[in-house]
Amino acid sequence: MPLSVGFLSTYPPTQCGLASFTASLRAHLVADGCRCGVVRVVDRPEAIVGSDVVCHLVPGSDAAQVQAAAALDEFDVAVVQHEFGIYGGADGDEVLGVLDRLTVPAIVVLHTVLTGPTRHQREVLERVTRRAEAVITMTMTARTRLLNYYNVDAAKVVVIPHGAIDSTTVGAPRHRPGAPTILTWGLLGPGKGIESVIDVLPDLRRLDRRLRYRVVGQTHPRVLERDGEAYRSSLVARAASRGVTDMVAFEASYLDAASLQRMVAQADVVVLPYESREQVTSGVLIEAVAAGKPVVATAFPHAVELLGPGAGLVVPHGDRKALADALRRVLVEPGLAASMTDRSGRVAPQLRWSSVAARYRELADNLVAATSVMVA
Repeated sequence: MPLSVGFLSTYPPTQCGLASFTASLRAHLVADGCRCGVVRVVDRPEAIVGSDVVCHLVPGSDAAQVQAAAALDEFDVAVVQHEFGIYGGADGDEVLGVLDRLTVPAIVVLHTVLTGPTRHQREVLERVTRRAEAVITMTMTARTRLLNYYNVDAAKVVVIPHGAIDSTTVGAPRHRPGAPTILTWGLLGPGKGIESVIDVLPDLRRLDRRLRYRVVGQTHPRVLERDGEAYRSSLVARAASRGVTDMVAFEASYLDAASLQRMVAQADVVVLPYESREQVTSGVLIEAVAAGKPVVATAFPHAVELLGPGAGLVVPHGDRKALADALRRVLVEPGLAASMTDRSGRVAPQLRWSSVAARYRELADNLVAATSVMVA
């Protein structure tokens, strides 16, 4: 019998990093012969869309938690994506109502590991990890944080990186000579640090008056629901006030895999100016490195870990001179961009979804086998 995997996560048509992560991992496991289904986390009751979704988990409903656990128990193993903000209850503690009812082995994937959690956040995360048979962090930094700041069984914790598109199968075009292009992409909202890049564009104009900064991505659904397009409008106004409207292109697009890879291929440098000092996982960073693109990023934990060996440049938070200097170096310093691409190429194979899915499958197979031995 083929391995069967049930997922508990947000999922398309929801637009967020966890939804995209789960869709990609599921697709590659299915391609490897697994049977997969998704219990989709939603904000409110709605019709089930897609044959791959078997159930919905809505907040504030004990009945929904019972149904979600029952649906996941139809599979050999459950893969539970954890982020405090996606589940109902205080700090998403309603996820415990599902985990406590599961009878199949659970793999919990941690997308956030806070160094300064509240007491309740710590309690929730520790209970989640106790209930899991395996806990996945996507970076060594996250694993170290988890073991240093929380009471977690180290033997359960496995590091498997976030996956990335395999550019060799997408057929992305090579970048052609032309206007230098700086790229930021992802769901748009406060905290992305786009303002800092806009502010340094006047200093970069002298490099090439055709230089373009592309900001690609729709406004985050929750930001859109709360504030409309006020944030995007503020960025447009900021570009105008800095006299760089002609250098910035805002593109409100949510791209499929092939379109994303073509877009990344056309960039000279990817900039991730995130304001967060806590971010231990960035799917955008993984995609950029896997595509062999030079990266300039603020010193959030995942960037420090992944770019440290030479795949990019890391700059201090709030230091706009350092940001401008790093971008300038990548664009004009002989050999620097090529050396970054070479470094990225050394780690890219282990970041591809095919490799990542294979590691999830191996872990799931081992858990199922161990459970069978215990039952016997």
